[in-house]
Amino acid sequence: MAKIKVTEEKRLNAASGMVMLFVSLVVMLIGILAYVLGGIYMSIDGPAAGAVLAVSIIIGVFLNCAGIIMLCGLKILQPNEALVLTLFGNYYGTLYDAGFYWVNPFCTAVNPTARNQEPAEKSSAAKGSSININMNMGQGGGSKKVSLKTMTLDNKRQKVNDAQGNPVEIGIIVIWCVKNATQAVLNVENYMEYLSIQCDAVTRNAARNYPYDTNDESDEKTLRGSSQEIASIMQKELQEKVKDAGIEIMDVRITHLAYAPEIASAMLQRQQASAVVDARKMIVDGAVGMVEMALDRLSQNGVVELDEERKAAMVSNLLVVLCGNRDAQPVVNSGSLY
Repeated sequence: MAKIKVTEEKRLNAASGMVMLFVSLVVMLIGILAYVLGGIYMSIDGPAAGAVLAVSIIIGVFLNCAGIIMLCGLKILQPNEALVLTLFGNYYGTLYDAGFYWVNPFCTAVNPTARNQEPAEKSSAAKGSSININMNMGQGGGSKKVSLKTMTLDNKRQKVNDAQGNPVEIGIIVIWCVKNATQAVLNVENYMEYLSIQCDAVTRNAARNYPYDTNDESDEKTLRGSSQEIASIMQKELQEKVKDAGIEIMDVRITHLAYAPEIASAMLQRQQASAVVDARKMIVDGAVGMVEMALDRLSQNGVVELDEERKAAMVSNLLVVLCGNRDAQPVVNSGSLY
């Protein structure tokens, strides 16, 4: 896997937005005042009135344009939002704290997901994955702000083969958030789609490394019996893959796990057969213990003396009664013992 080039983050200490808003309005008012003074001077027919009017118009236009450009540098950040800025193609800095700020008006906010959000969602839906995000005001309407809120990626059911080659359906959810907005925006094209693709890869890799279930009592991890441990392994692996994209994986949970429909009935029969065998084994073990106990009690108490042939017949009859599926029908022998 190619190493992602990590961008060094720089936090901006932006100027106060209220102060710069006041300065911008003052500059625009001075420009308007220049128009008014030029008109008054021309109305009184002073010397070089035309030249003074021309100069006042030039100054007024310049100050008004400067005020409008300064207003373009005003930025508002809501809680849990970040703004990554570039200046003429170079990384300029990142704003994190909520508030009203003023930055260089020639800076451009960067967030590829705002431009490609709709195509990315369609692509994720086609792959069986979807990202459920509660966007704040303006975030879903093409805003360049990066949301730092906790988000959920719902990786829909996908069919994979387990370690034994059996097709299984598995689905997971990932709780994640953007930890480093600069890396999320500048290191990858679309961090949401990038996370979805890496999640698919980690899910398939985990399914290939573990069997769905085992018939023996070994300590081998299985998808069904060790789902929490495997989910923790998936979380660590996914975190390692997306850490250079500025994403933090908070939790991974397996939400769906089942055999694929084409083998589900056969696997159900196998499970039923295994359950029947285990039940029969328990019944036989219990019946043998009861027979041994009966023979020992008869011998210790001297109730009756049985030769080997009679003991064998008694053991056979008791095992049939204890291991049978139906209630035994007793037969009373009214004759002698021998």
